[in-house]
Amino acid sequence: MEERSITKYYQMLDEKKIKESEKRVNILIQNGDIVIKEKDLFATFFLNNSKQSFDVAQLLYDVSTKSELKKITGFPDFNGFLWTINSSYYSMFYMVRSLLEKYGIKIKTEQSIHLLTFDLLLIYFYSTGKIEKQILEDYGEANNEISEILGKEKAKSLVEDYSSEREKRGRFTYEMGEIALQNKAKTSLDRARRFNEVLRKMIQ
Repeated sequence: MEERSITKYYQMLDEKKIKESEKRVNILIQNGDIVIKEKDLFATFFLNNSKQSFDVAQLLYDVSTKSELKKITGFPDFNGFLWTINSSYYSMFYMVRSLLEKYGIKIKTEQSIHLLTFDLLLIYFYSTGKIEKQILEDYGEANNEISEILGKEKAKSLVEDYSSEREKRGRFTYEMGEIALQNKAKTSLDRARRFNEVLRKMIQ
């Protein structure tokens, strides 16, 4: 499977790009790394993981922004904004895994797993009209942000890196102040909430 950057992939969603994703996925299907129409065994498992990840994100944000919670927990200087963003993304990732399982799409490889879920979301749900473009954009954006936050600026990808926006956002954990990071955490939390609500309805 070719490895490129997921960043801004959704801005180039023409027929050619979708075909490229289909080609990569078909190779994995042939290799047995993806199994289609297998009995649903883990949809609930991933759904629970999604909820737990979101709860962690919400808790981290609340403790980071409410002085009374800081006192109760005994961490007066607690700042969990960075990991609010991380947990928000993982709640989305696990929700996608649950959706795939629900529709009988089972991933049996850990190689480039986060990028692969994007490919599958694109092929089986966006290109078929089951989800709107905004949902795919939200997932792509969340994946990109968490890669940059954790220092994976050379992350394995699906398409070529973009430059100016990537450099601008890639610096925010170093150059932006606490307020800016808090705003980014709130954005991530709200985005995950909207994303998960849409996919949860499709699963249930």
